Amino acid sequence: MHRPLALALATVALTTVGGCGVAVPADPDGTLDRVRSDRVLRVGVAPNAPFTVVTDPATPPGGSEVDLLSGFARRLGARLEFVVGGESRLVGGLEDGTLDVVVGGLLDDSPWEKRAALTRPYAETTGPDDTTRAHVMAVPLGENAMLTELETYLDEVGR
Repeated sequence: MHRPLALALATVALTTVGGCGVAVPADPDGTLDRVRSDRVLRVGVAPNAPFTVVTDPATPPGGSEVDLLSGFARRLGARLEFVVGGESRLVGGLEDGTLDVVVGGLLDDSPWEKRAALTRPYAETTGPDDTTRAHVMAVPLGENAMLTELETYLDEVGR
């Protein structure tokens, strides 16, 4: 395709999308809007110290990722509500809409990438074999406004 024609088609496409009142990025299931309106961020926590620390059922989880999500929830005007479990069960919670984000020291090569949207890596650690491991968080697949908002927050606090 010739460059002028490609540019014209791209301009028409952007104008059409921009003019139809659709927010980009969007959450088809409204996750970010629901968190803001209900004022609750539902967090799935897979125990994996020091990222996520679970001591007993009567005490809220802790750890570096819980601390990050506490700040994110404050930004959204929400409080945290926790569900502790294994990764498989928690990813199921993202899929069925009962959870908004899952943490637990997840890595960017996570087997869950087909069932959940993973953030860009927000931190790196060194594994036992001296390899670099990139850490991510997971949100419901397709909830791009939520993903973008979380990634923006992680980028800002990571500076």
